[in-house]
Amino acid sequence: MFTRGKNTGGRTVTALIALTAGLLLTATACAEAKKADPQEKVFPFSGKKLNVRTNDNPTDLVAADIKDVRVTLWFHQGVSLGGSDITWELKGDTLDLDASCSGLADCDTKFRVEVPRDTTVLRDGNPTDLKG
Repeated sequence: MFTRGKNTGGRTVTALIALTAGLLLTATACAEAKKADPQEKVFPFSGKKLNVRTNDNPTDLVAADIKDVRVTLWFHQGVSLGGSDITWELKGDTLDLDASCSGLADCDTKFRVEVPRDTTVLRDGNPTDLKG
């Protein structure tokens, strides 16, 4: 006589789906910021000091012959089963930049911040050199 055990079929199917999705993302999700179309925002700025909070995102800081702060973002999200969250805002003398993915997702980000030449720039609260 056979006895029935607990029904684990549903859990097995769910685990297989999750494993398959993870393998597909790993194999095909190679996100590269250089593949992304650039997005740009210009922030009016009249201060003499700017603190750029990068939140560990690659960020080039560049001195330029401009009046305001210009930010360019390259954000590429590969195949994903999750979402993305992008923040780029200027509040007072702090420019907050963040781009990330959540869930099963692969993304790559790069920011470029151009500031007026006479502006002192801090990166995450620390003095930094500018390119240009």
